[in-house]
Amino acid sequence: MNGLKRTTEKNLMVFSGRAHPDLAEEVAADLGVQLVPTEARGFANSEIYVRYEESVRGSDAFVIQSHTAPINEWIMEHLIMVDALKRASAKRITVVMPFYGYSRQDKKHRGREPISARLVADLFKTAGADRLITVDLHADQIQGFFDGPVDHLMALPILTDYVKKKYGGEDLAVVSPDAGRIKVAERWSARLGGAPLAFIHKTRRIDRPNEAVANRVVGDVKDRICVLADDMIDTGGTIVKAAEAIVDAGAAGVIIAATHPILSDPAVDRLKNSSAVEVIVTNTLPLAEDQRFDKLTCLSIAPLISRAIKEVFEDGSVTSMFDGHA
Repeated sequence: MNGLKRTTEKNLMVFSGRAHPDLAEEVAADLGVQLVPTEARGFANSEIYVRYEESVRGSDAFVIQSHTAPINEWIMEHLIMVDALKRASAKRITVVMPFYGYSRQDKKHRGREPISARLVADLFKTAGADRLITVDLHADQIQGFFDGPVDHLMALPILTDYVKKKYGGEDLAVVSPDAGRIKVAERWSARLGGAPLAFIHKTRRIDRPNEAVANRVVGDVKDRICVLADDMIDTGGTIVKAAEAIVDAGAAGVIIAATHPILSDPAVDRLKNSSAVEVIVTNTLPLAEDQRFDKLTCLSIAPLISRAIKEVFEDGSVTSMFDGHA
């Protein structure tokens, strides 16, 4: 008489939406697995259909989708993929979003505004997500919006290692694009051997998106190569104005470093024509050919994500990846 075979062996399965398949393939290759074959298509009225082409029952599922333009479409596809996994009896579902959509809407600036970053977290919980993995959130408090574990990865080691290797012999300074991101700049400074800090004093119009005025540099940047570090570049207006202010303050040169290259128009033209000597980003978001330019360097975030997935799958420590500074 043949009884049912009981197994406790865990089954790692990695899934990708259609927003940024190149990154998902790189992550899967790092993990030594294949992406699960997935049928995904849109109907004539733009509704999305998803079906996995093999069983996912009992699996430890990691579903990767970066929230790039058209952002609402790809968030919806991500939610539908999670729902499909839940209904197909995946044991644990981890949502991997290298870029978290709506992360800039993390609080109310004025009355009658939404907190859309919280809504996104609620949507994924409702869809069936057990855990989130994301990279360089716009605001740390977003981690508390999701009712479950959130692994907040930092691209800092990847970006700083590149800067140290290329510019390590220079007299460096780290510049925060505004006073609110000084903590991030301090981490940059520590990893660059205690490089001095400065920040841009700026004002932002809360009624006009993507608009800020770079006023002046606070701190000594004279004759230094300055690393202007931010979490994202959208239209590029703020970061380019900051770079000009740094040059006007006597810096020897400016390097722009950011994790998420949103690069909405007219960012590419602004960056190409800016005083920055190099723009360093990661591939948390896909870059179209017309978004690439000579000054742009794109570093892969895949090793960071794949290591985090491995730690989660093996019940290890994601925090240990950042020397306890997650």
